[in-house]
Amino acid sequence: MNKTELIDAMAADAGITKAAAKKALESFLGNVEDTLKKGGRVSLVGFGSWSVSKRSAREGRNPQTGKTIQIPAKNVVKFKAGAELSDAVN
Repeated sequence: MNKTELIDAMAADAGITKAAAKKALESFLGNVEDTLKKGGRVSLVGFGSWSVSKRSAREGRNPQTGKTIQIPAKNVVKFKAGAELSDAVN
């Protein structure tokens, strides 16, 4: 399912216009992004939670040449599925 299909499904399920569903989805995504940028955590009970983890700098290898390269440190987003979501897909 892509973003357009999700907006269509949200509009149909909630009985709202596609424009309203798009605005709601973009608001949700924007708020999640802003919270994660600030180093916060977003948790939806039963669905899952998003958090930011710091990945330290490390050495890696270029697979084509075998040469050692430095991979810089960065922040990565992690998602952990909640119990209800895990149960639903199993």
